[in-house]
Parts: sequence; C-alpha cells; structure tokens
Amino acid sequence: MRHGYRNTHPNDPSDHHDNRHHAGHHGPHRGGRRGGRVFDYGELRLLLLAMIAERPCHGYELIKAIEERFGGSYSPSPGVIYPTLAWLDDMGYATIEAAEGGRKCYRITAEGEAFLVANRQAADALLARVGHGGAEPPPAPVIRAMENLKLALRLRLQRGPIDQATAESIAAALDAAAQTVERSA
Repeated sequence: MRHGYRNTHPNDPSDHHDNRHHAGHHGPHRGGRRGGRVFDYGELRLLLLAMIAERPCHGYELIKAIEERFGGSYSPSPGVIYPTLAWLDDMGYATIEAAEGGRKCYRITAEGEAFLVANRQAADALLARVGHGGAEPPPAPVIRAMENLKLALRLRLQRGPIDQATAESIAAALDAAAQTVERSA
C-alpha cells in the first residue's frame, strides 16, 4: 500500500477519503443506481482494473472502450478516468509505463490481479452489466440524432442565459422526445 491509502474493498462505504472527486460525474441515470450515477462508488475502479487486466492500454483507449460497451450512450470524462487510474497506481494495482508520444500505458500488477481475483464475482457482475463491447451499436441515424441534440443544446447554452419560458419549452420538447423513444417498438 502506497501513499497512505487504505486497502479496502471498492464498494466499502467506510472508505470515503477519496470519494469526493467522483461525486456527480458518472453520467446519466441507469436503473437503480444511487444518485443517478452510472457506477456506484468503487465500481469504476473495478471496471478499469478488469479492462487493463484484459489488455494494457492508455486512458483515452479506456474511455473509448467504455463508451463502446455502452453503445455510445455514456462516455466517462477524463476528469473521472485519470484520477481513478492514478488511484489504481497509488494502490499498487496498476503500473504506468511510458509509451509512444509520451502517452501512459496502464498495466495491471500482481497485487492488482490478486485484488481482481478476490473481487471476481463483483467484477464479473459489473462486466455483465456494462457489456463486453462488440455488441451491435445503435443505428447510425440514432447516433446522428443523439449527437445533433447534444450539439444543439451546447450551442444554445453558449448563446447566453435562458429565461424560464425558454427553459420550459426546451424541457417540454426533450420530454416529448423521451416519451416517443420510450413508446417505440
């Protein structure tokens, strides 16, 4: 154990010392997840560790692989991924190797493998929940429309403040679209 971190289970509720950087940064609501987060506390650590156990890779590759596992509906931010990878390194569960172009490649250590073995059931359940990638992605028109909506919202918000009537109009349009999607066959 390095840098004074405690060696706790990734879902140990008594381990609050580094939870602050994770709060509210895990994307959209997934049925039953606390606080509307995609991952409960510690699950992202376990997922990243399981993924680098399969194949050492760069942080950006991990972001893209998670996005692929979610079919494009969720992409973790670098502000969530890199601190989590740093935590895995600090705990001795992963090591960082220099790679081409000054990039960092994350590789699981023997201690990380032992931790993964000890938490295999939780890791397997997590991998089953998020998928293994390679699943058929949403159809191209759906991806295009999702990206178009994100861009339209971002551009509108950049133009300046939104009054209450405009906010309600935008929310009504989004709610109507959500209901249409939910009712689709």
